[in-house]
Amino acid sequence: MRVYNFSAGPAMMPLEVIEEAQAELPDWKGGMSVMEVSHRGADFIACAAETEQALRDLMQIPGNYKVLFLQGGAMGQFAAVPLNLASAGDSADFVLTGQWGAKALKEAGRMGLMTTVVADEKDSKYTRVPTAGSFTASPDAKYLHYTPNETIGGVEFGYIPQTGEVPLVADLSSTILSRPIDVAKFGVIYAGTQKNMGPAGMAVVIVRDDLLDRARPSTPSVWNYREMAGADSMLNTPPTFSIYLLGKILGWVGRNGGLAGMAERNQAKADLLYGFIDDSPFYANPVEPSSRSWMNVPFLTVKPELDKQFVAEAAQAGLTNLGGHRSVGGMRASIYNAMPIEGVAALVEFMKEFERVHA
Repeated sequence: MRVYNFSAGPAMMPLEVIEEAQAELPDWKGGMSVMEVSHRGADFIACAAETEQALRDLMQIPGNYKVLFLQGGAMGQFAAVPLNLASAGDSADFVLTGQWGAKALKEAGRMGLMTTVVADEKDSKYTRVPTAGSFTASPDAKYLHYTPNETIGGVEFGYIPQTGEVPLVADLSSTILSRPIDVAKFGVIYAGTQKNMGPAGMAVVIVRDDLLDRARPSTPSVWNYREMAGADSMLNTPPTFSIYLLGKILGWVGRNGGLAGMAERNQAKADLLYGFIDDSPFYANPVEPSSRSWMNVPFLTVKPELDKQFVAEAAQAGLTNLGGHRSVGGMRASIYNAMPIEGVAALVEFMKEFERVHA
């Protein structure tokens, strides 16, 4: 029996994509699984090229950007970004709105960068993002890094920071493909695939051409943007199954209205869940309304001692992985692209009944 999976990642995938892949799994192209074919063979080279083109079409990626399929997930990019964009001793700016931005900051320091935090929402306990225009990039910074959506705290930027000539770098793991975005405003976008793009283990990197020659000589080849771009992400054996499934998911997004369709779908789900929470005296969301995430909705009850019971009973009702991150507790519903509005409606109905019994 399929459940509604509210996990923050690895996350729910579209059922029709899973079933399509299941049907092809034993025999994709001529008696072999896609997991068995050579990445150097014509069939897989075509698959990878089609996946890249589909991503370019959906996101309207300009021609002066490279698209890379890399291993190591988003955390690998915490190190790869400074290695590709700056030398040891160079400076980089960071905006902190939660734990993932802090991890990227720490890793850049380990790579020898002089890091400057130009905005930090610690005083709000990371329940909001900085106001647009409240921070600026340092003139000598090699890049400014921010996390548009903090998965743990459920805060999200409603705007793209203006950084002038300083390249803007975004960890878009939790929001990529969830709505249209102007890629041309960024120097580098990277995203782990386990939210809206498929299984865990791969990162998609979108990098502007003029940034490709900044890499340090010591940068590992598998994370060197220039080298991987020159090899079509196949300098080594790529994550072939992840690329294949990403292509399937991009096809599903296209059939469901593209990124505009995803935006409409995701806004409706967020409005339904936040609307119920705000109208309830039993539940609360800790994030300032202007900074709320469409993708990750943390919530609390007025009786914290009921949290574990809520999560357990929800799971019995087919609503799984609703426990909040271990660092913050409470509950969290991640409602990525693949979560249908019926799943959010089922969660709201369960929350109503739990409130009726325990208020």
